[in-house]
Amino acid sequence: MKKVVGTCLIALAFWQSSLAQSSKMDKFIDQLMAKMTVEEKIGQLNLVTGGEATTGTTVSTDVESKIQRGQIGGIFSMSTPSKIRQTQEIAVKQSRLKIPIIFGMDVIHGYRTVFPIPLGLAATWDMDLIQQSARIAAEEATADGINWAFSPMVDISRDPRWGRISEGAGEDTYLSSKVAEAIVHGFQGNNLAAYNTMMACVKHFALYGAAEGGRDYNSTDMSLHRMYNEYLPPYKAALDAGAGSIMTSFNDINGVPASANKWLMTDVLRKQWGFKGLVVTDYTAVNELMAHGLGDLQQVSALSLQAGVDMDMVGEGFLTTLKKSLDEGKVKLDDINRACRFVLEAKYKLGLFEDPYRYCNEQRAQSIIGSPAHHEKAREIAAKSFVLLKNENQALPLKKSGTVAVIGPLANSGPNMPGTWSVSAELDKTASLVEGMKSVLGNKVNILTHLGSNLLADSTYQKHATMFGRTIARDPRKEEDIIAEAVKTAQQADIVIAALGESSEMSGESSSRSELDIPKNQQDLLKALLATGKPVVLVLFTGRPLTLTWEDAHVPAILNVWFGGSETGKAVADVLFGDIVPSGKITATFPRNVGQIPIYYAHKNTGRPYGNSGDFEKFKSNYLDVSNTPLYPFGYGLSYTTFTYSDIRLDRNTLDSNSSIQASIDISNTGDYDAEETVQLYIQDLVGSVTRPVKELKGFQKIFLKKGEQKTVKFEIQIKDLKFYDNNLNYLAEPGDFKIYIGTNSRDVKEKEFKLL
Repeated sequence: MKKVVGTCLIALAFWQSSLAQSSKMDKFIDQLMAKMTVEEKIGQLNLVTGGEATTGTTVSTDVESKIQRGQIGGIFSMSTPSKIRQTQEIAVKQSRLKIPIIFGMDVIHGYRTVFPIPLGLAATWDMDLIQQSARIAAEEATADGINWAFSPMVDISRDPRWGRISEGAGEDTYLSSKVAEAIVHGFQGNNLAAYNTMMACVKHFALYGAAEGGRDYNSTDMSLHRMYNEYLPPYKAALDAGAGSIMTSFNDINGVPASANKWLMTDVLRKQWGFKGLVVTDYTAVNELMAHGLGDLQQVSALSLQAGVDMDMVGEGFLTTLKKSLDEGKVKLDDINRACRFVLEAKYKLGLFEDPYRYCNEQRAQSIIGSPAHHEKAREIAAKSFVLLKNENQALPLKKSGTVAVIGPLANSGPNMPGTWSVSAELDKTASLVEGMKSVLGNKVNILTHLGSNLLADSTYQKHATMFGRTIARDPRKEEDIIAEAVKTAQQADIVIAALGESSEMSGESSSRSELDIPKNQQDLLKALLATGKPVVLVLFTGRPLTLTWEDAHVPAILNVWFGGSETGKAVADVLFGDIVPSGKITATFPRNVGQIPIYYAHKNTGRPYGNSGDFEKFKSNYLDVSNTPLYPFGYGLSYTTFTYSDIRLDRNTLDSNSSIQASIDISNTGDYDAEETVQLYIQDLVGSVTRPVKELKGFQKIFLKKGEQKTVKFEIQIKDLKFYDNNLNYLAEPGDFKIYIGTNSRDVKEKEFKLL
């Protein structure tokens, strides 16, 4: 009883403290806004670029004089304490009201120390490590003067043709929600006003990952039922975790582009979810409403403001048209005041009014950014993100002896290792795969190399090889001559490591693909290497699921390393040579071919469901030319050891609103290596008022088992785990029969039934 009373008193004290802080903030902003002209209020809604990294053709101009006139509220893509202090001084010393500027950056998967791309981070299934990566990114970015991260991207994507699948957590609602929470907590910590925390910006609201045809910036079209059950939850999870801002998406929702969608930005975001943070558009999204067909710049700017958008990124439509629209009665002063208040509140919460230079500490920048401790953590996380897709006859791990040939266009390409959206990485200082491996292995292994830089991408994708500073010196010879030379190198080795796949910018923004094979010239190289008769290990670099049907059938071992960040080379050596046992599991299904897309594990049955035989069945929902099954299912990933799962045990087989079911399963390490395993829990609603998915992830645990060890893993199932939105958008759980599945991936599971009363 004393403990309960004490907890209540702590909660009451926290609530009272928060209320006092909110009241203090409201009073401060009320007084400030009373002094502001309409033009100065509109100026706060203007977010411009500092020019270091852009994602469009529009670049901000005349920035300094606009700051002096109070026409800029925020700047992104500017860094270093000295530059940001110099810019901030213009705002707080030369503008009339001395309102500080907020400084943002695309801190996506690390800052100077780069971690695996987000799709790789998610493959760790380790929320603590993911949160640590965001915490380190925040430490480094804030040390460089930045206080606003345009991350996490929480868009669900079930179409790997879409390049930005690399920037999210994959196809699953539950897992993406957990990853979103971890990243927000990592960025924002417990005190947003601290010198080493930064405001998170959830993106892209909403449904961006459902672009038709997997083509970036394209339209979306889906039912409210699917939207609420599958696509919206990760955004809400990030906001419930405390994210201070959210970014609009480029696509339309129910025919209305997100940046002008009042139902989305006001009815859902503000009224249903109670969000009280800042809403910012994506790059020139207001201006792009004109191309969507919603009117001229003045009209679309008014629509965006009225929809609930607070800040206009780069386009300056708000800055140049809102005063005119106000004078003409096309917008209300209340809308301008609302938007201005949310911008000012963000700055207040970051502590910028108290100390506008709190993020400008040269000494901290020198000691924190890119520290050895950060790089060690990046190496650990990278190794745990790698997914072993195939390991025939225990081809891996390799012995630390003999001669190894590392061959392929990604063997010695340091600038490609960080992957897409590593805008703050020092690409010229990033170690290549070969350099990283040599630093780990020393003289224990004789490493031969053959680069084949021309094979990085065939003519279709060659332009991507040199984007964002990732220039690679080209070999002047013909491709067939390069491959012949690579074969000669392979013949001198005991083992061949083929470093193949995408270049870093073949995935990411504006990098949609209609075919998902590795480039043909790399396939030719791989076939030539296999023809030597030497054991071949494919080290695969990719920012998305690829179609690897041929590779899976012919290559003995495939290790998917995504783009592992600053310490990719060392981490690959750690895993290939057995210092670390791979434990990553994919979070987006790998199709057999592009024709299967969209393919995802949480699909629904049809009235004529496909059987389990794998063979074609007439008058069933299947293909003539390929199985319905994926090449690699969601949650899949091998280990150097083997794990055995017992049958599931339930402590009861009925559930009601006042009880829970405990599901237990024994996991045994039956192989020869100590290793980690991610145990996954899925639930199926067998009978419902609407069609329900065949499985939905509802829990997971990552456990460590020594060889020969057994552990019991327990999951608690409550009624909240069974709830969903029906066709009337009522959030409920319907009585009836359910199945529980527990296994090593979404396909290979044990099952048990229970009933909700």
